[in-house]
Amino acid sequence: MPNVDDLILFADVVEQGSFSRVAEQRGLTNSVVSKRVARLEQQLAVQLLYRTTRKLTLTEAGQALYSQAKHIALSAQEAFAEVGEYGESLSGKIRISVPTISGELLLAEALAAFSEQHPEISIEMSMDNRFVDLLEDGFDLVIRTGSLPDSSLIARHIIDSHWVVVASPAYLKQHGTPKAPDELKQHRCLSYSYQEGGAEDWLFKVKETTQAIRINSGFSTNNARALRKTALAGHGLIYVPRCLVYQDLAKQDLQEVLTGQAAKVLGIYAMYPFTRQQPKKIKLLIEHIRQQYLAISEYF
Repeated sequence: MPNVDDLILFADVVEQGSFSRVAEQRGLTNSVVSKRVARLEQQLAVQLLYRTTRKLTLTEAGQALYSQAKHIALSAQEAFAEVGEYGESLSGKIRISVPTISGELLLAEALAAFSEQHPEISIEMSMDNRFVDLLEDGFDLVIRTGSLPDSSLIARHIIDSHWVVVASPAYLKQHGTPKAPDELKQHRCLSYSYQEGGAEDWLFKVKETTQAIRINSGFSTNNARALRKTALAGHGLIYVPRCLVYQDLAKQDLQEVLTGQAAKVLGIYAMYPFTRQQPKKIKLLIEHIRQQYLAISEYF
């Protein structure tokens, strides 16, 4: 039976994309790392990696093995981390990247409160809607909203964010209230262009299916707060996360339209690198953040 440590080493090589990087991190030579992966291939009688001078590429067999090996590696990391927590001090710096809406709504205060509870921990919060590269940019943790394409990250689901279509009472009085998604084509729609794509394709539930309705956007911005202000000023309809306009709806400064028909729901996740052992302070911070979201779950 192949050595389990070789399996974990193989997963590490895939994550790092380099024999030399893994060798440096583990205090080994390149040849030792290469030989151990070769030994794994020999024992399994399959080729796992295509090797070139520029990069490593998984074979079909390698992809199948990696999908299982990474879970074994993670289980080992968590087991050692669980024991290590008994002697771990809660100190040091945590660099975290968060979306602008969540940062302004609750995370700035939540993170400041956490650092107050743990005076030996300092937190550096960056507010940015782009999908940062944790390892390249040096972040310990990110809060992300949306799809999760990067398999090298561990994600913990926090809450789901439901989107709504809203406009000011003044706009609706002047232009009328749309009753069906198709009627949006006769309205002035303002789009939130932070998204990688689909800012002008609004999702709705139509006859038990989800359909994208292409709107004619006369104005777009990647800043949620600016978009909200345009709606409050009566310039058109916007399709945004409910948490952004929750208080405006409560005060009736904005009104929801097409209630129950909007279909866009995005998960909010706390994410950290698969290749990094999760310290106790990160685990505590994720749970603290989760509780802050759940405390105002009606916003979402």
